[in-house]
Formats: sequence, C-alpha cells, structure tokens
Amino acid sequence: MTIEQQIKAVIRDVKDFPKPGIVFKDITPILKHPQLCNDIADEYVRRLDGVKIDEVAAIESRGFLFGMMIAHKLHVPFVPIRKKGKLPYKTIEQSYNLEYGQATLEVHADAIDEGKIVLIHDDLLATGGTIDAAAKLIEKLGAKVGAISFLVELDFLKGREKLLPHSNQIISLVNYQ
Repeated sequence: MTIEQQIKAVIRDVKDFPKPGIVFKDITPILKHPQLCNDIADEYVRRLDGVKIDEVAAIESRGFLFGMMIAHKLHVPFVPIRKKGKLPYKTIEQSYNLEYGQATLEVHADAIDEGKIVLIHDDLLATGGTIDAAAKLIEKLGAKVGAISFLVELDFLKGREKLLPHSNQIISLVNYQ
C-alpha cells in the first residue's frame, strides 16, 4: 500500500464544517497511528532529497504536527507561523483571504535570518491563501522559500497556482481531484 493510500484510509471527511457546503478533511485520525506519522515524515524527507533547506516554518496549528517532525528529521530549526496575537515577541504580519473568511498570520521578526532557505509546511492546500501569506512573511524577512509541503492537496481549488511564484518545489502526499 502506498503512503497516499495509507493516509487516505485514515483521513476522515466531516461534512458541513466549518460551514455548510464544506467537506473538511480531518487529519487528526492519522495521529492515532505512530508508525504512519513516522512514515509520513520520512516521506517528506525523501521527497526533499537534493533540496537545500535551512529551516522549516509551519502554519498554526495542524501544520505544526508534521512540520516539527520534518525539521527534526532534517536537523534544522523549526519556526512557528501563528495567527495574529499569539506570539509574545516583536512580529511581522501578513493578512490574507481564506476560502471561508479572512485572517492574519504573524512570525517573530527575528525567526529567520536573511538568506536562509525555508520549507513551509501546512496540513492542507486549498486555495493557497494561507501559504501565500506565509511565503510573503518569509520573503519580508529576506529569506527564500525553497519548498512547500502539504499532507493533503485539494487539486480542484487550484491553490498550487498561487504558490508557484514562491517555489516550484511543492510536495503533496495526498491529492483529491
């Protein structure tokens, strides 16, 4: 069974969440399978072979689940990108539109040094707004987006197109047409 098949076998669809008409892809059942979690992190590292990564930045909160594991396996620092008002030190921010609202992301102003190459990780790629905002934060700090990774990509929402200006190294372990 491929890694994609293993992941799809445990992802749960939640209808009408967070609003009517949305089918939410719930990745939390994956967390009940420690070996699968480890295999997922190993798969990201395998797919990043040959791509220089100095740091891993992940989006609050589900992006943290595998973002930290990837950083650990790559032996690089982990950078949390959080919702506005959640970080205690001086921050920079970027607002963006979601498929069902608007939000603002922040990162510590000293989180990433200029010139570093960063992997951005999140759980799911939908319209691309969240990752686009995260990429803009990283670029504001003078760093470069070396790659972007997701557990799930909803191909039909075409979010990948929004991310190509930041990096052409986009990794999704599971795709839904």
